[in-house]
Amino acid sequence: MVANSRWLAAHGVTRQLAKTYKQAGWLDALGHGAFLRAGDTARWSGGLHTVQRDPNCSIHPGGKTALSLLGYGHFLEWGEDAPLWLFGRPGERLPAWFVRGPWKDRLRFVAASLFEKSAGLPAALVEREVDGLSLRLSSPERAMLEVLYFVPRQQSVEEAALLMEGLPTLRPKLVQSLLESCASVKVKRLFLALAEHSNHAWLTKLDLSRLDLGSGKRQIVPGGRLHPKYRITLPASLVTRPEEDES
Repeated sequence: MVANSRWLAAHGVTRQLAKTYKQAGWLDALGHGAFLRAGDTARWSGGLHTVQRDPNCSIHPGGKTALSLLGYGHFLEWGEDAPLWLFGRPGERLPAWFVRGPWKDRLRFVAASLFEKSAGLPAALVEREVDGLSLRLSSPERAMLEVLYFVPRQQSVEEAALLMEGLPTLRPKLVQSLLESCASVKVKRLFLALAEHSNHAWLTKLDLSRLDLGSGKRQIVPGGRLHPKYRITLPASLVTRPEEDES
């Protein structure tokens, strides 16, 4: 793990003492105010574990990163070179030492107002062990909505549809709460259209009358087929279920 100045001070290590430890070869500097034990390898999980210790921090792995860590989307690219998607509140920033860490080329940090404050309910984030350290990350319900935030500019709708197919056990109560708190009409419509295409049973337990789905059409795919229910353009194969296309 990474130790920042705040953590060191809480354990009786002043800045001057940390400098002495570094000069003695007991600590390695990761950046300004951040240290590792000498010989340790810096990992993003160890850095984020330290960042999340701040009680005001809402930064967390989300989107495809969270789905991969939770065991969903086995076909997703994951490893040392895969993008690292982190989400936070508007105006929130990562420490400079984290931004400049060895994972900097992988880092994709998004400070977005995708959800209202009410979506910060505990069930929308889960605790998981990553590299032996506890991290808060998006639940699969929230992570799927975060994936759809980037369609179509940074995320293909086809891959999003495959991810949705792998989520047959989402919790309808949490999905309902998140959809009601979601600020993006596009994300909500797309989520519902892909869930319907996957024929998930939990979709039937949602109360769509409580959702603000806006008005008018939304173009997701230029030249695509208009979904008759959710009024978004999608690839023709996603507007009807696969078995209907085959017929």
